[in-house]
Formats: sequence, C-alpha cells, structure tokens
Amino acid sequence: MRHFLLLASFCSITMLVAHPLGNFSVNHYAKFELGPHRVQMTYAIDLAEIPTFEMLRDWGLKSSSPRDQLDPRAAAQAEAWIKNLSIRVDGAQVEPVFESAGLAIADGAGNLPVMRITAKIRIPSPPGRLEYEDHNFAGRAGWKEIVIAADHARLESSSQGNQDRSHALTAYPPDPLAAPPQDLRAEFVWLPEAPVITSHRAPTAPVIRPIPQPVSKPAPVPAALTAQNAPAGTVIRNDFLSRLLRRDQLPFGMILIALVVAFGLGGAHALTPGHGKTIVAAYLVGSRGTMKHAALLGAMVTFTHTISVFALGAATLFLFRFIVPEKITEILGIVSGLSIFILGAWMLWKRLRHRVSHSHHHHHHHHHHDHEHHHHHDHEHHHHAPASHSHVPDREITWGSLITLAVSGGLVPCESALVLLLSAIALGRVGLGLLLLLAFSLGLAGVLMATGMVVLYAKRILPKRKTDARNPWLGWIPVGSAAVVTLVGMVLTGVALGWLPARWLIG
Repeated sequence: MRHFLLLASFCSITMLVAHPLGNFSVNHYAKFELGPHRVQMTYAIDLAEIPTFEMLRDWGLKSSSPRDQLDPRAAAQAEAWIKNLSIRVDGAQVEPVFESAGLAIADGAGNLPVMRITAKIRIPSPPGRLEYEDHNFAGRAGWKEIVIAADHARLESSSQGNQDRSHALTAYPPDPLAAPPQDLRAEFVWLPEAPVITSHRAPTAPVIRPIPQPVSKPAPVPAALTAQNAPAGTVIRNDFLSRLLRRDQLPFGMILIALVVAFGLGGAHALTPGHGKTIVAAYLVGSRGTMKHAALLGAMVTFTHTISVFALGAATLFLFRFIVPEKITEILGIVSGLSIFILGAWMLWKRLRHRVSHSHHHHHHHHHHDHEHHHHHDHEHHHHAPASHSHVPDREITWGSLITLAVSGGLVPCESALVLLLSAIALGRVGLGLLLLLAFSLGLAGVLMATGMVVLYAKRILPKRKTDARNPWLGWIPVGSAAVVTLVGMVLTGVALGWLPARWLIG
C-alpha cells in the first residue's frame, strides 16, 4: 500500500517528511559555554508545522515575507522567550543579556513551513552555582536538550554533559532507539581557573548529577528523514498534493486525481496503529452485526473525523492565542479512550452475565431434565435460527453502542489531515482543502468498513448451534471480544494520558 501511494504521489526522489518529532512539536535547545567571568549561552526553539503556522499568523506574516520584516519579529520573539528563562547564580536572580538572533525557515509537510529561531545570550555572572529553568511552551511535546561545556573554566559538577546530540536542533538523530531528551532544568558549579594538569594526568571530568525535570508529554521517537521510512499515510514535503495546491490553475482532472490520492492517504493512515481496526473486529465478531451496521460505522467515522479535523483547524486559525491545538487532541484522545473502555466494560458485563446464566441453565437441564432440555433446546434453536449463532445474546448490537464506537474511532483528528487542511487554507484554496479532508476521512473510514465486512463474512464459517456442545469454547467468543474492546480502551486512555508509551497503540 505504501509503495502504491508513493507512486501515486509521483515521488521519484528522496524527500523530507513532516517534522521528525510530530507536526505539533516545539523543540528546545540550550548550550552553556563557561568562561572565567561570564557564561555564553545559545538558546534555540524549533517549531514544527502547526506552531509555525500559528506564530506566523500571530506576526501577520508569511514564510515568503521579506526578511526585513521577518528578522525583526524573530529577534523580538527571541527576547520574549529569554524573559521566560529563570537563571540564578548562588541563589540570586540574574538577567541574561540578549545579543543577537537568527531565523531559519524551511519547507515542512504539505506546504507548511517549519521555523527555528536561535539566540545568542550573555549571562554576566561570576563563577559559582548556576541554576537554570526554561518556562517557554510548558507541557508541549518535543525535543528538549541542554548542553554544558567548559572550555575556559573549571566545571566541578553538572546535571548535563557536553554532548550535543541535535547540533542546535539542526540535525535530529534518526536512531529509532534513541529517546528524545526532556531536559528543561540544569544545575552546574564552575570555577574561573582552567583545570591544572599535574603528573601527566588528564583533568578529572566533572561529576554528572541529573536533577528532576518538569513533567511534560514525551516526544515521539525521531523518525528517519526519508520518504521510504515515512509512516503509511504521512503527508510529506513536496509530494504530489503539495505541488498540486501550489499550481496557479487546477484542471478538473487534476482535482479528481488529488481526491483519489487523499483517499489513499486516509486509507493507508488507517492501517497504522491506533485507528480502531482491532476495536471494530472485536466488537463485530461477538455481535449480531450486519452489512448495514458496517456501512453506518463507516459513515459515522467519516462524519466525526471530518468534523474533528475541521474544528481543530478552526481553533488553530482563530483561537491559537488561547487554545493549544495539541491539548485539544489530547483531550479528544482521552474522551475516545474512555468511551471505548466504558463500552467494552458494559459489553463484557452483559456478555459474562448471559454466558454464566446460559451455562448454568444448560448444566441444570443436562443433568436433571434431559427431555425438557432437548425440548427447550429445539425451541431456542427455532427462536434464534434466522440471525446467527446462539452464543451471541439477543439484540446484542445496538445503535447507541455502534454510534459510540464509530464516534470514538473518528474523534481524534489526524495530524496529516490537519496539515492538508491548513496547507490549502494558507494558499487560499479553502474549498479544495475541505474536499481533500473529506476524501482523507472517507479513506480512513473505508478501511474500518472493510474490516467490519471481512469480520462479518468470516463469522459465517464459525460452527453453528448444533456443534456448540462439541465446541463449548465458542460460547466464550463474545466474552473474549468484549474483553479485547475493554483492554484496547484502557490502552488508548493510558497513551492519551501519557501513562503508557505510544508504541503500545493497537490497530
């Protein structure tokens, strides 16, 4: 599927994907270079696509605006960030001195830019114990790195070392096993004199003593920056849709091709973990579902996903000063996970009660009223025959539970869909952006519908009532499927709350 989408997107060369730490990430970097009478500091903030979009709107500028307009705003922004840095030397507050700032803007996912502002700062302070804390963008996910280097002073102890892993946020390590640092606090003690080498022995390295860090949502592990390693359904830089949106003229045929590609991206995105395939399969495998139910499921997922992305896009456009879009996504993730957990727990309780009652009734008649048991069995079989297997409770599937499942499956907006919408809006093609969003949502819902239909078809091969006696475990299938839904809801809630790593996401 991924190779097909790459071909459909006319991606014949290696391209950069979206920001390696996610479209919502805000990444921090602070490097302290110690001298005998002062400390030089490099402070950088790297904004992914969504926060860059918000900041440029706040400035009233575009990434293509003249540099004589962008650079002063970047310098002013850097000075504002510096005011949110807490620096204390031997317990006394020290005001850092802003010296200069540099702005770098590059293309990100879709047509949205990414932006990095790097400031040079001087800390006028005598040697001693320095305590540092960064209060900018509190709680936002991202790479948070602190480097402490002593070239012209003696560093006695430090909470961080001198390894620069990201090269001032210009080259994130692609190692999938390397978790992003989460350091926003630092402490170190330094002396003015350089280390003295005696008896041909090298100076002792400073003692590294890590300190507690502020609690924040962990950033995803960096991804390799090539299209070949991009997750399925990811909107990448300079892809077909991005180039199409930048065209001056859009023939009807090109728009149709764009909608097909967006549909494919949505379907491929649904194949990645965390989009409800496991829930749909587990729900329908133990219920009296029909193709009508599968169709409703797809329609509701499409509607909910489209509305959620549109609402998040509106919040990003008009409420960015008051609402952090990432927080909305987190809240929706919690609501989605909890609703799935509650639905699963209700199903589990109902099916367990039915199964225990059925087992007790069957056991009683088998041992004490064999003739009556067979009569009741025949009557029960006649009663259930038109639908499906008798180990599924009567009218187990309800419109309320099905709609809850569908809404939960489409409630959490996808970053790629939001990037598509904002990219179109930024280029003045709002209508096309909404159509691409709808096509993307239809592709996502199509995978869930297909999953449901496959499950419904596969259920036909399960043994019928007459073989239940020889396969008593079949009666526990609905119970097991409800338990799976409950477990998935617990995992999704745990991931949304930050209690579990994102790699725990299921289907």
